[in-house]
Order: sequence, then structure tokens, then C-alpha cells
Amino acid sequence: MQSLSFLDFAVIAAYLIGTLGLGLYIGSKIKTGSDYFLAGRKLPWWAIGMSLVATDIGAVDIVGTGGAAHQHGLAVANFEWIGCVPAMIIAAFVFIPFFWRSGVTTIPEYMERRFNVAVRSALAICWIIFMACNLGIMLLASAKMMHVHLGMTVNACIYLTAFLVGIYTISGGLAAVVYTDMIQCVIMIGGCLLVLVLGIIDLGGIENFQAEIKKQEQIQNAKQATAVTDQQAEAEPATAGDVSHTSLILPADADSPFPWTGIFFGLALILSPAYWIGNQAIVQRSLGARSEFDAKAAYVWGALLKNLVPVVVAVPGLIAFVKFPELTDGDQAFPELISHLLPTGLKGLFLAAFLAALMSSIDSYLNSASTIVTNDFYKRFYRRDASDESLLKIGRVVTFLLVLWAIGFSFFLMTRSEGIYTIFQTLMAFFQGPAFAILLTGLLWKRATGVAAFIGFIVGVCFSITLFTLNQESVYTALGMEPLFQISEPFLYFSIWAFVVSFSLIVIISLLTKREPDEKIEGLVFSLKPRKETA
Repeated sequence: MQSLSFLDFAVIAAYLIGTLGLGLYIGSKIKTGSDYFLAGRKLPWWAIGMSLVATDIGAVDIVGTGGAAHQHGLAVANFEWIGCVPAMIIAAFVFIPFFWRSGVTTIPEYMERRFNVAVRSALAICWIIFMACNLGIMLLASAKMMHVHLGMTVNACIYLTAFLVGIYTISGGLAAVVYTDMIQCVIMIGGCLLVLVLGIIDLGGIENFQAEIKKQEQIQNAKQATAVTDQQAEAEPATAGDVSHTSLILPADADSPFPWTGIFFGLALILSPAYWIGNQAIVQRSLGARSEFDAKAAYVWGALLKNLVPVVVAVPGLIAFVKFPELTDGDQAFPELISHLLPTGLKGLFLAAFLAALMSSIDSYLNSASTIVTNDFYKRFYRRDASDESLLKIGRVVTFLLVLWAIGFSFFLMTRSEGIYTIFQTLMAFFQGPAFAILLTGLLWKRATGVAAFIGFIVGVCFSITLFTLNQESVYTALGMEPLFQISEPFLYFSIWAFVVSFSLIVIISLLTKREPDEKIEGLVFSLKPRKETA
């Protein structure tokens, strides 16, 4: 580990002060809940698009994707290419303008208009749980990065980051998030690109880099062969060589969380569209767009930028695979590269940008969680006539409480052996499949009913959690069963089967129950005339 110099610390301090100052300045202009949650619906497309990318490539992606690439190879890049770009383009021209025209503040709010309050509440609860847990994941990812460079304990890094984030997020709103994200987008892509270039140069160029990967794979395959019986060792070379760290498409029986079946069916068809079309933290930016054109153009612009992300985030994980093959914790791959490759000054700039991007990502989820709490619970059930000023106060209180929760959950995650990226994706897999099922049927099929949507969603979530539970070694061993899935960390398959169960139940129950009247769902289904803009 290389310690930071005075110049590095000076750069970190200056950058953080500047970023915090910008966020606090914008936040000081926030007077109402509408300003806090939707930026007064005045955001331009170019700012929203860069904010989408900055939020999505925060701490979890930099640390987690690099770690996953170090352990499992380049197949994790599919989470950006296949898992983002196609869904973003479809969302831009179909779903996002539809949500913007409907004038809703949250996705759960749309669910009540389309179905009923039970569906709205169930989805809102799932999103709040996910966002709250994701905040802990982000804090832990940041702490692992800073621990390597600052020489502080992981616990101390968690407290420090939470303190800085708390100051920024309690004051800031969606406008502050979006405009500071613009800066972070440029710095993060540029910083990761710098690590990529310096790493390849350090390894002697692209050809030597590729050769070193093959060499390291041979070494690891040899180690695996000596660890099994003679009979297994004879069969090992025939299969181990088929899967390379540079392979984008992995066989269905690969010992990896990213087989092609899971990538295509679980990611491309379910998790990806569910994330980019139904994730409140993502969609909320476009809901704050100043026009329908801006809402659509933001997603297209973000999709173009997204093509760069796998190169600058996943490939450094392969560089770490060559340089630090002894690492047992893949989440330490990117921090080690920063420590060994970046010179004085640039190291401090990158770490400052990392912290600032982390803060923007956390701010995004805090802002969205606060939006759901205030609009889908406080205003919906407790005080329907709440003023914008009171909603602003409630949102800031919720932000503070979520920061405290994030600290506690990050400590819990430290006791887990799974990588950060896997934990994040597993949490999403619990409810994203069922959420996508009710979103898809609600938008595209006017025959779908509220009763069917609620039952399908609840059963789907329970089914996904059941699959996860039965696939735990302690559980299936105690029950005398074989594991349900042969691959490690099969979160993609959880989403596939949960979606199938939810979708099937919604269709069957809808056909058996009374359909919703057209006047209720007018403007909420594609086959019916949309309502006029309400904002």
C-alpha cells in the first residue's frame, strides 16, 4: 500500500469542499417539496443523461464490478452493455415519455392509479427496503476503497463517509444531485480511463496484457487441477480452458454468476428493463425533465455514455487479475490498482471524485426514498393536505434516519462473505421480476386487474425469497436436498422464475376477476387515450 501525499490530501479536500459547496448552494434555493423531489420539473436532457450514468456507476460499480471481473472475468461487462443500453433505448421512446405525460411523482403512485392502493403500498415498501439496504452497500464500498489509501479502519471510513454524505444530502434536492452528478460523470469516466491506460502501459501494452491473462489462467487452472482427485484432474483441462477471463458469453453450466442463460433471460429480459423503467431513483430524474423531449433525449444520451462504462470499469478488474492474482477479496482489486498506478496528485483527485460520486449516488437514493416515504405513505395515508414546506421537512428527516440505517447495515454486510456486487444484485432479484411483471401488464394490457397485480406481486416476491433460502447450503443440507442451482450466486435465475410466476398469476387471475373500468384507467394504458399533462 502506498500512502497519500500532502498534495493528494489537499486535492481531496479542495475537491470535496467545491463539490459540497455547489450542492449546498443549489440546495439553499430549495423552498418546497416540489423543488426537493422533482427539481421543479425544469431539468435539461444533457444534465439528466449524465446524472443517470453517474448514479449508475457509483461506488458499487467501481468496486463491485472491478471485483467481479477479477474473480469471474469480463462477462460482468454484460451488466452494462446488455443490461443497460437496450433497455434505456426502449425506455426512452416508449415508457419514459408515457410516465412524464401522466404527471406522476413516483412509480408506486402510477400503480395506485392503474390498480389500487395495495399494489402501490407493496411496491413502495419493497423499493424503500431495497434503497435502504443499497445505501449500506454504497457506504461499505466506499469504506473499502478509502481503507486502502487513508490507513484508517473500515469502521472509521464508514463513519467519515456517512458524516460527509449526511451534510450534503439533508440539504440537497434532485436539482443538486443532477447538476453535481454532471461533474462526477466526467471525472469518474476520466479517472477510470486513466487507471485503464496506466494499467495496460504497466503491463507492457495490449498484447502483453492479453498474454498475461492467459498465463495467469493457466496457473490457476493448474492449481485447481492439483486440488482434485486424479480422475477429476484428467477432466479438468478439457473444461477449464473453455472459459476465459476475457469471455463475454459463458456456458450455462459455468461456475460463475454470469452464464449466458442468466444474462439473456434474467438480465436482458427482466432485471434490466425493470431497473431502467421501474427504478424510482432512475426514473425520478426524467420525471423532473422540463419537457417530454428532454425526458426521452436524456435516456438516449445516457445510453451512449453507457457504452464506455464496461471498458473503464470492468477491464481494470482484469488488470488487477494479472497484477494481484493472490487477492481473495475481489472488492479490493480496484483500490489496489489506484494505490499502485496513480501518481501523486492524480491519486488524490481520483479518490476525491470517487467520494463525491459516492455522495451523489447516495443522495439519489436518499432523495428517491424520501420521495416515496413522503408521497406514498405520509401524504397518502397520514396528511393528504400536507403543504410543500412540510413535505420538505419530512423528506429531510427521512434522509437523516436513512443515513443512520445505512451505517448499521454496512456493519452487517462486513460479516458476509459475498462480494458487494452480488449482494446488490441479489437484493434486486428478490422483487425486480415481480415488479416488472405488474409494470408490464399494467402498461400494456388493459385487462389486468388490481387484485391480480397484488397477488401476483406478493407471491412472486415470496417465491424469489424462497428460491434464495432453499439454495443456501445450510438449508438444503438440513432438508436432505440437492441445491436448486448449480452455479454460484444464481441471482439472475431468481428474477427469471419470480417473473414467470408473477406474470402467470396476473394473467390467470385477471381473466377470472372483474376488469377495471375504462374511465378509471384512461391514460394509464397504451391502448387507451393518454391524459393531458398535469404538470
